[in-house]
Amino acid sequence: MPKKRSGGGLSPMQQAAKFLGVSVLAGAVMAGIALPAAGALGLAAKGSVQGFDEIPANLKSPQLSQRTTILDARGGQIATVYSRDRTVVDLKDMSPYVQKAIVAIEDSRFYKHGAVDLKGVLRALNKNAQEGGVAQGASTLTQQLVKNYFIEEAGDDPTKVAEATQQTLGRKIRELKYAIQIEDKLGKKKILENYLNITFFGEQAYGVEAASQRYFSKHAKDLNLQESALLAGIVQSPSRYDPVNDEAEATKRRNVVLQRMAELGDISRQEADQAQRKPLGLHTSRPKNGCITAVKSAGFFCDYVRQVVLTDPVFGKSKEARAKLWNRGGLTIRTTLDPQAQESAQESIKDHVYKSDAVATAATIVEPGTGRILAMGQSRPYGVNIRNDETTINLSVNHDMGGGVGYQPGSTFKPIVAAAAIEGGKQPTQEYSSPYEMTYPSPVSACDGKVWRDDPRKPTKLTNENEEESGPYGMKEATAKSVNTYYVQLISDIGICPVVDMAKKMGVQRADGRQIRQAPSIALGTQEMSPLTMASAYAAFASRGTYCTPVAIESVTKKIGSAQKSLAVPKTTCSRAMSEKTADTVSTLLKGVVEDGTGQEAGLGSRPSAGKTGTTDERYAAWFVGYTPNMAGAVWVGDPQHKRKMTGITIGGVPHDKVYGGEVPGPIWRDMMSGALDGKPAPDFHLVDIPDDSHGDGDQGKGNGGATDGNNGEPTPQVIGGLLGGLTNGGAADGATTVGTANAGTTGGTFPTPTFSLPGNILQGQTNGGNNGNGHGGRRH
Repeated sequence: MPKKRSGGGLSPMQQAAKFLGVSVLAGAVMAGIALPAAGALGLAAKGSVQGFDEIPANLKSPQLSQRTTILDARGGQIATVYSRDRTVVDLKDMSPYVQKAIVAIEDSRFYKHGAVDLKGVLRALNKNAQEGGVAQGASTLTQQLVKNYFIEEAGDDPTKVAEATQQTLGRKIRELKYAIQIEDKLGKKKILENYLNITFFGEQAYGVEAASQRYFSKHAKDLNLQESALLAGIVQSPSRYDPVNDEAEATKRRNVVLQRMAELGDISRQEADQAQRKPLGLHTSRPKNGCITAVKSAGFFCDYVRQVVLTDPVFGKSKEARAKLWNRGGLTIRTTLDPQAQESAQESIKDHVYKSDAVATAATIVEPGTGRILAMGQSRPYGVNIRNDETTINLSVNHDMGGGVGYQPGSTFKPIVAAAAIEGGKQPTQEYSSPYEMTYPSPVSACDGKVWRDDPRKPTKLTNENEEESGPYGMKEATAKSVNTYYVQLISDIGICPVVDMAKKMGVQRADGRQIRQAPSIALGTQEMSPLTMASAYAAFASRGTYCTPVAIESVTKKIGSAQKSLAVPKTTCSRAMSEKTADTVSTLLKGVVEDGTGQEAGLGSRPSAGKTGTTDERYAAWFVGYTPNMAGAVWVGDPQHKRKMTGITIGGVPHDKVYGGEVPGPIWRDMMSGALDGKPAPDFHLVDIPDDSHGDGDQGKGNGGATDGNNGEPTPQVIGGLLGGLTNGGAADGATTVGTANAGTTGGTFPTPTFSLPGNILQGQTNGGNNGNGHGGRRH
């Protein structure tokens, strides 16, 4: 057995055998591709090598991976992303020097031979045998192009890449057959153009245009002689001849290319000598890849766009198909991002919350009636360097779109309860006793005929923010002051299911993908939501009851050759979530929050606005969600890890004994929206008249049997039961008979409008906090 050379290489005899095999194979191929492989080459039909005739006749050139450009709504570039940095250009846009240099060093007989260069094979065989190694290769540019096709088709799958580059006779046969086909189909100029666009030049640069930008910060058409020689020399071994990391080795390789060009007569000896004496002249540009390079701090929005492409079926039926589309690139994605709104959002965030603070903030703006996402930002920058407070978790969106598990929205959920009640027939003048402290009424009706019940052995109390906040209150004042006990009585009155149904109609869902838990405590915002969800929900109020699913992409075009093909994109789906009257009533209520209630610090001055504050139990999160008729936005502040309570804390350099939704998120929202809306129309809401009547109207006397069916309409002598049923819309008691008759059962009793209210503890039956039950109302909520 022949011995190996020192260092593990093949001996001259082994090299000779190897290249002789290649030459014989090449000769057989050239003799006629119709010859059966098994007969001509002695290959086993069922072995590891596929028969020559069994190889598919046509090789389709793969769509080359290119960079994808993401644009804002005005056409400004947000970021470029790619799995391979490549910009495909025509041959006319490549310097003649680089064309000659690549041919000279990689395949000097390129224009004289066909797909396989038999003379080159024999020359390489002789040269390598003499030097005892592989000093010269025998593959033509056409064969190398085919090999690159295989690699490109393999994408980023390491197994497929290994198969595409394995040194086996089977792969070589496929390469040769396809090389012959390409020579016949494309011609020399197109082969050279394709090769210079597909090959790897190191430093993440694929294709000569990307390489020219990376090393010299210029277009490929502007490359001079020595620059072209340098790039051509890199191709053989991008790591070994990397000019950034080894200037000396790269210089030697460049001069070899110049020498070869002179030998072939592409340039004169004098030109070669002059070029060899010049320095490399590098003017490198850093790779600008990925959402981390996004302008206006839009990295998280950029990542959201990526998530949309990877998850929405409109971009491919399977996960693999969508991933392939994204990784292949060549896309121009025009998004909904409004640069003015985005800049304003990020500036406001920067002014109010530092990236190094113990808590973070996230903010999102959407357009009512269209669902277009106009801005998305947060205080912790996009990136992977934890030491610099960076993160790749998008705090504005749901978990399945790259976000966290969400945050309790607190009292910002109360308007959804109000909308459900008003849509179901409740008047905004509806009063409840609303004591400072109470326990959850029980039982309460839920969806599908189910009933929520508290544990009577351990009822949970809830309170308002301040002891002086004790009713009775109507809906207008209770909303302005964010009175917890009012809204718990309201949801216990109308039942849980109408609220859950209204939430679904408004696109409100838990950020972690789970179902909303059915308990009265949802009135206080105990279910984790994302800022995008809340902004989109409030946009339904702004658009007078129409909810539109959020969208981030306006259009997508894909580059195919020199042409652009438009692709389908996700469209918003708009549906009526509530009547115009209900939406207008809620807007009237929430306008009062900004003007006279807990959200005064979020007011926009003369521009009409509406919104709601929210602060959760233990102050793990604080919110302000609000809107004008033309923009809706949500701001959340808190600890993404749900560990840091916002008491005795400094945020944005300002100390706070306790954080309230109106005092921290409110000003962020105000400044964000002020800048986003600057120069835009200021339409007013369609307001309704809600009297400031402390006792409401006759609707109070119409009780609802709550979670129980009473005595099937049979009257009972329980005077207090009927009275309570009339005052509290049923609660847990049923209507009865007193001084005349009252209709009992599921509709409770009918009484004259009361002119007084009873103490809250008399009105309440069994109680329960359930599911994070407590919450905070109060003027500073």
